[in-house]
Amino acid sequence: MKIVVLDGYTTNPGDCRWDALEALGACTIYERSAPSEVQERAREADVLLTNKTPLPREIIQQLEHVRYIGVLATGYNIVDIEAARERAIPVCNVPEYGTPNTAQATVALLLELTNRTGHHAQTVREGRWSRCPDFCYWDGPLTDLQGATLGIIGFGRIGEMVARIGRAFGMRILAHRRSKPLESEFEHVELEQLLKESDVVSLHCPLTDQTREMINAERLRLMKPTAFLINTARGALVQETDLAEALNNGVIAGAGLDVLSVEPPPENNPLLRAKNCVITPHIAWATPNARRRLIATTVENIQRWSEGRPQNVVNPVR
Repeated sequence: MKIVVLDGYTTNPGDCRWDALEALGACTIYERSAPSEVQERAREADVLLTNKTPLPREIIQQLEHVRYIGVLATGYNIVDIEAARERAIPVCNVPEYGTPNTAQATVALLLELTNRTGHHAQTVREGRWSRCPDFCYWDGPLTDLQGATLGIIGFGRIGEMVARIGRAFGMRILAHRRSKPLESEFEHVELEQLLKESDVVSLHCPLTDQTREMINAERLRLMKPTAFLINTARGALVQETDLAEALNNGVIAGAGLDVLSVEPPPENNPLLRAKNCVITPHIAWATPNARRRLIATTVENIQRWSEGRPQNVVNPVR
């Protein structure tokens, strides 16, 4: 079995091991692959693994030997899964590796918006506290979470863990998902109600044709002017120009983002200069333990597929 990893660097920049993957067959691991390099690098592969290197239809149609595509992530929007299905190529993702660390990052962004810890720490390093005539100071309001309403859009594993953390803070939880569960310990509501009533809106849904730019000017206007938006899912869930304008014009109070629609972002992305917008460089998934879980499940996915018992298939081949 010939295995090719198109972009292994972010998954393992040197603090994890590929041994278990390399034990499955002849393994070639590229740190990064430009779109122009994908076809040649994947030419002889039986198993093709990608994290964020796109595999569009025109590439998949030319992959003569590939029999399996694995995504080193939970989201699989970078692969044209219908084109893979037409070629009878299963596409497998890793759905559970990042639940605790992504939930942790979500809360970290929220706490930065409500307490501005990083900002205040920087002002102390710059000498402001030493020059202060009082024993304390703060820039802007410090926001209580107890009693606030947390609205979660996309109520899968990560969304539910964020809900439990929010409830521990004393927050009221509202949830919205595509199909309302028959039973849940949390209150499930329609999207419009969630946007209107929430003090914090956190996105945890996959990127699909239906969810692309679901947070736009119209929906931002439904939110409270004191509300925060958190996105640790996919950048393209948000219409970024609309969000920047909403932040700059006081339509909502702030945003915490770990993802943008284009990564790395061009310097003219309006969110890079928007008011009260905290942005981290897509690191919610990236703790060493999470990346080790990611590699381990990827290996297990390939083993199960090679045994005729595939798991985590996102495009079941008929």
